[in-house]
Amino acid sequence: MNRPDLPPVLVTGATGRIGRLVIDRLLAEGVPVRALARRPEAAVTLPAGVETFIGDLTVPESLDPALNGAGAAFLVWTAPPQTAAAVVERLAAHVRRIVFLSSPLRTPHPFFQQANPVAALHAEIERHIAATGVESTIIRPGMFASNSLAWWASAIRPGRAVRWPYGAAATAPVDDRDVAAVAALTLHQDGYAGADFVLTGPESLTQAEQVGVIGDALGRRIAFEEMTPDEFRNLSQDTAPSAAVEMLLAAWNAAVGQPAYVTTTVADVLGTAPRTFRQWAADHAEAFTPDSEG
Repeated sequence: MNRPDLPPVLVTGATGRIGRLVIDRLLAEGVPVRALARRPEAAVTLPAGVETFIGDLTVPESLDPALNGAGAAFLVWTAPPQTAAAVVERLAAHVRRIVFLSSPLRTPHPFFQQANPVAALHAEIERHIAATGVESTIIRPGMFASNSLAWWASAIRPGRAVRWPYGAAATAPVDDRDVAAVAALTLHQDGYAGADFVLTGPESLTQAEQVGVIGDALGRRIAFEEMTPDEFRNLSQDTAPSAAVEMLLAAWNAAVGQPAYVTTTVADVLGTAPRTFRQWAADHAEAFTPDSEG
């Protein structure tokens, strides 16, 4: 049941992997939710109880109906950068709190210090948010555990070896659900104004070890074979921008030979231990089986 004492929270990126989980968490906590969708057909996938508005970050004025009467906004930037300043100004004119899904761009670990066009855009949006003076919280997830679905599931499902570069590169994969839980809490509870949260999983694992953990969840061994950076560039030609590919390769290279950056932020904010990658793999094992949809 919705809590009548709370104004609605607007969630942008509502049909994306984090936005949808934030919506689920807010609904579970009784918070009234508004979702911004770019297309009406996307809105039908949202759960009951969500008030859906059609709007587009590239058309800032289209957000006004969704913002009228809202108390907070979860901002996930999914558009070209040209309208970022105008969107932030519009949000700040209507809501008293913005929670922004950003990047760990100032984290003192080589993995996060590579040239990254997405991080540069996030830094610009953060400057816009700060300039408005609105109450804000910045959420900075590290590597998502769910990336392994996009990267490795297509090889694991049919029983092939995972071929990938820099198997010795260590990261601390964070469960999407933990990221969403922190974001949801900061959207509807006071006390997080000015907070800047770097979110990671609880353990450092190399990429090869992560594949092994997925194999444990499936009850079988998955072979890991090292791929050269040039092979990865060729493999990614039609699926990812070259700047993103080069950033990943540089980050993984920088991460070889040292533990991943690990924070206790999820536990500090939620009061519960973050999910391990092993828990994530067990919960998503079905997605790596031959019968699952790719």
